[in-house]
Amino acid sequence: MPTDSPERQFACDTVDRLRDAGYDALWAGGCVRDELLGRTPKDYDVATSATPEEVIALFGKRRTVAVGASFGVVMVLGPRRECGQIEVATFRADGDYLDGRRPESVSFCSAEEDARRRDFTINGIFFDPRTNQVIDYVNGQTDLNAGLIRAIGDPRARFQEDKLRVLRAVRFAATFAFELEAETATAVKELASQLTVVSVERIAQELRRMLAHPTRSSSVQWLLKLNLAVQIPGLDPADWPDADRLLPCLNQLQLPRFETSMACLMTPQLDWASTTRKTITAQCRQLKLSNEEADCIQWLIAGCPDAALGDALALSRRKPLLHDERAPLLLDLLRATGHPQAAEFLQQYRTRTNAAELNPPPLITGQDLMQLGHQPGPQFKQILAMIRDEQLDERLTDRDAALRRVAELWEEDGG
Repeated sequence: MPTDSPERQFACDTVDRLRDAGYDALWAGGCVRDELLGRTPKDYDVATSATPEEVIALFGKRRTVAVGASFGVVMVLGPRRECGQIEVATFRADGDYLDGRRPESVSFCSAEEDARRRDFTINGIFFDPRTNQVIDYVNGQTDLNAGLIRAIGDPRARFQEDKLRVLRAVRFAATFAFELEAETATAVKELASQLTVVSVERIAQELRRMLAHPTRSSSVQWLLKLNLAVQIPGLDPADWPDADRLLPCLNQLQLPRFETSMACLMTPQLDWASTTRKTITAQCRQLKLSNEEADCIQWLIAGCPDAALGDALALSRRKPLLHDERAPLLLDLLRATGHPQAAEFLQQYRTRTNAAELNPPPLITGQDLMQLGHQPGPQFKQILAMIRDEQLDERLTDRDAALRRVAELWEEDGG
């Protein structure tokens, strides 16, 4: 088991406090799975026989948040910031799922019943931190050791309850480099079309977790194999490059970011120049991505053709690209899409060039032009842009030279 951290110690203390008060309490779900795999859990969950009201009474209202009391879930806040927070959930059995997401009702039950309503066997294992004992009602340890993702009970029933589980099956298989158990895989493929009833926001969140992970190429393989890719809004696998190009590209991305993967998936045949801003905007809207994500994907796709020029890229274009905080993502994408030399040159240039050189203060502004008697308009804006480019290209190095150049340009344009 991993060594104690403040979060782990708090998870132990939470179980101790519940047990000392007479309740059953165990670690549950992903934290148990991760510890059995020798991984450090991102967070810890506790399942207990205590009701939400009893949990709140035991830990106090100041340290509890009833995030899902109707489903038996209370968040218990740690005594210190570094301890994090623990989700404490009452052992429960779910009623009928009418919306493909949440049960119509829940009833509190035994630990075994609680385990059997969960999604996959590897997520249905309990652990007693007091005795270091694994409590496994669903043969999850067997599947962990065999490297299998298996739905608990009837896979079709599990996926009908929450349609998003078909994507979770793919993510777990890719993340842990496991295989999908045959009947579970068949059920995913059969029910793939029902993913459309899941909210786009939930689909996008699952996709973020897949594509920001180093196993992103494996996730995409599974999505294609199980006919799930065509069900995801904003993505059109018919436009994707062949697997021999796309999968290595995804596999070579190094940074844990969703946007670089999406830039690959949203660019037909990895032909950056053929991808229009309008198309990418429409795809991002379909998937209901945030404005920041959409802007980043747009910026990456627009910047790749120029960045691929490497040392041949004009300074007036090179400097703004490399000054942008998203530049590391662009260079990562450049390497992954077959331009390692250009990426290396730009990386070295960025390293040896300070921020003041990449983004120097403008030699002149719109205020300067107005003081010279010029009125804002298309020509006004164009001349400002030309002066800025010549400054970045290091052809203009001082304000006087810039003002003389303004006069020349205005005269050339008939101003």
